[in-house]
Amino acid sequence: MKYLKYFLFLLLINCKGQNSESMKDQPTNALINETSPYLLQHANNPVNWYAWNPETLAKAKKENKLLLISIGYAACHWCHVMEHESFENDSVAEIMNKDYINVKVDREERPDVDQVYMNAVQLMTGRGGWPLNVVALPDGRPIWGGTYFPKAQWMDALTKIADLYEKDPRKFNDYASQLEQGVKRLDLVQMNTETPEFNEAFINTAVNQWSERFDHEYGGIKRAPKFMMPNNYHFLWRYAFQTDNKELKDYLNLTLTKMAYGGIFDQIGGGFSRYSVDEKWHVPHFEKMLYDNGQLVSLYADAYASTKDPLYKSVVFETLDFIQKELTAENGAFYSSLDADSKTPEGGLEEGAYYIWTKPELQNLLNEDFELFSDYYNINDYGYWEHDQYVLIRNTSDEDFRKKHQITAEQLQQKIQDWKDTLLQAREKRSKPRLDDKTLTSWNALMLKGYLDAYRVFGNGDYLASAEKNANFILNTQLKPDGGLYHNYKNGTSSINGYLEDYAASIDTFIALYENTFDDKWLTASRDLANYTLDHFYNEANSMFYFTSNKDTALLSRTIEYQDNVIPASNSMMAKNLFKLAHYFDNNHFETIATKMLNNIKPEMKEHPTGYSNWFDLMLNYTQPYYEVVIVGKEAKQKLHTLNQHYIPNILLAGSLTEKNSPLLLNRFNPDKTLIYVCVDKACKLPVEDPQKALQLIEK
Repeated sequence: MKYLKYFLFLLLINCKGQNSESMKDQPTNALINETSPYLLQHANNPVNWYAWNPETLAKAKKENKLLLISIGYAACHWCHVMEHESFENDSVAEIMNKDYINVKVDREERPDVDQVYMNAVQLMTGRGGWPLNVVALPDGRPIWGGTYFPKAQWMDALTKIADLYEKDPRKFNDYASQLEQGVKRLDLVQMNTETPEFNEAFINTAVNQWSERFDHEYGGIKRAPKFMMPNNYHFLWRYAFQTDNKELKDYLNLTLTKMAYGGIFDQIGGGFSRYSVDEKWHVPHFEKMLYDNGQLVSLYADAYASTKDPLYKSVVFETLDFIQKELTAENGAFYSSLDADSKTPEGGLEEGAYYIWTKPELQNLLNEDFELFSDYYNINDYGYWEHDQYVLIRNTSDEDFRKKHQITAEQLQQKIQDWKDTLLQAREKRSKPRLDDKTLTSWNALMLKGYLDAYRVFGNGDYLASAEKNANFILNTQLKPDGGLYHNYKNGTSSINGYLEDYAASIDTFIALYENTFDDKWLTASRDLANYTLDHFYNEANSMFYFTSNKDTALLSRTIEYQDNVIPASNSMMAKNLFKLAHYFDNNHFETIATKMLNNIKPEMKEHPTGYSNWFDLMLNYTQPYYEVVIVGKEAKQKLHTLNQHYIPNILLAGSLTEKNSPLLLNRFNPDKTLIYVCVDKACKLPVEDPQKALQLIEK
């Protein structure tokens, strides 16, 4: 790494601006043949873009040209900015086309490529993000990179890099080799040879350390921007419930309430944006991502099951209404995202233009109701954004608002519905944000799980119907003849081999579908997919799973994703899946792998708990009682529905309306009565018929 500072200094100093040039025409490049909306957005750039594929990589080697790899996604605001400033510019395109093989990558379609080059950029610069721009040698090894670059800086850097490569390519080769080793070291997970030992004290210490960063005014973590991190709060919710930690419960209720009150939640049309740029969840980065909303539906559904807070119920219902209206295809598949940007009346693109309001607009639309509305949604200093524009935000409960204005609950709810109808009608006349209509298996599974959790808690049959339709899409369309999964789907075509995240999320949601329907097909599908991952993703040397299949073309490094982020790590999801499947199928091999995986990660968990929340959730299964609850008999589904009215995070559910011979159901059917068996640590209580009595047998 000794050349790092030299290259960064040499390539980035003395960057001088250039006059903007408008494009003379709109040529077509190779991206016109792709299906990714993000790639298609660049199909008319003057830059001679190629997609990431073996042919493109072979072309770079044949011509001995540097690769310029630019990675982003359709809803990325700064990706659009850099496209407009640089990639639509003829002068920039001339430099890029002359000296580079230019490759555009949709990070959502190719998370494997994104992970490798993100790791490299973080090693080089200490930070990462999107757009992600990397220069690599013809063999794909990175030598320089960063995120967003202004046009002048971008042109200057690319010119210097090309000149240096022509004069002394050996220096780049030396640096690339060192950086390659650094990237590969990031993906090393050592087998922990110590005897697995999981205890409450370990978790308590980590949560106490974590709590030092809690924001007790607005919820979340004391920082800006603020990301919602659903799996963080899902683990903390379970932990607070099982340990009866009132202070933590209060903090979590504050967090979920402030998120629901904030501009990060679309107060008019439902659904969450990706993150808030401020500490009070007010002004979002306006793109709406499927994966956020799927996980947040699950979180708020469980929060309602635990508290019966009507705010949480409304968040679930309004978010699923948004998903149904904006992100659901006719075949039951879910689309990926809505863009942050949309067109203004003047014709330009502006972040948040679809969602923001001016005071005169609202006064004109709401007439005599404006004053009441403005107090509810803070059309004042608290809700002000910029340029005389407002992002709707609440800061008081409905109960307090009713008392202040002396109106009934029914009157307020009617007012709110009228306001939403009026503003939604007005908003529909605006130019809508662009839709990324590709389908990703992993994200679909997360959204499907959200529908299932909503059905479990609220009993809405439409939610189950949507879940089953999507699950059948995955099983019938995304499942390959060899038993593997595809990652993507667009225009009737699935083309990219599945990643571990696709299997992990699908197994998890298929298990949940079984638990909600007792249809064996979903449990069998989960087991079969798990066996496939063991054949094609498993690393026996350290008992972890690679992100890519052994059928995929090798990249610079074969990554192992184990740190939880906005989406839980694919390895933490797989460990939890194997833990559950071990119970369902009495499979000691699955149980051994799950335990080894958790033990491998344990040394890192205490130091950085926010990055391991899904692993901590699994650890609770070992440190607290974990129950197998089996319901067998003709009324099994009715009794399941009764149990599901309660928040019980430490159970596994199995059931049947008839005699079955699977490990948990064998010899338990009685034609004359429906029995509930509660078992823990391979010991069962006497079966009961009353669900309330079964609940009494289950400890937190």
